[in-house]
Amino acid sequence: MPVHQGTTNGFKRSGKLLSQRIRKATESRGFAVSRVLTHWVEIVGQDLADIALPVEVSYGRQGFGATLTVLTTGAQAPVLEMQKETLREKVNAAYGYNAISRVRVTQTAPTGFAEGQVAFASKAEAEVPPLDEVTRKHASVMTKDVSDEGLRDALEALAQNFLKNRD
Repeated sequence: MPVHQGTTNGFKRSGKLLSQRIRKATESRGFAVSRVLTHWVEIVGQDLADIALPVEVSYGRQGFGATLTVLTTGAQAPVLEMQKETLREKVNAAYGYNAISRVRVTQTAPTGFAEGQVAFASKAEAEVPPLDEVTRKHASVMTKDVSDEGLRDALEALAQNFLKNRD
């Protein structure tokens, strides 16, 4: 067996080796854990997604119902504790049956240890640098011929983002 160069010394991470089997086992139960992670905001809504992140879905020994573990900051934990049933109902509604029987809340500091760092900043609260007037006017000129006001506004915002992020 050839030894690969790098930090793994020829070994693969166990998570990589087992990921397909774990995924197959959870999907055979009708529950794709990855969907909870990738569609979290759509499933629970922006308000809950701003204060909680899913970290684990685990099954009991008999396999009846799963436990969803969510991570939050210490300050938000009491708020989230009060909304655990709502959170469970939203996740189960996304799957159409009671895949999650229990929600467990775990806490971390908002800053500090590398594994425990959490950034629960709302997109609305995130600081966005102001757009310069030249970029704003250029985007407005690009979309001036669009007659539908809503479409024009959306295209103008898209053009502004494109022009602002262009190198």
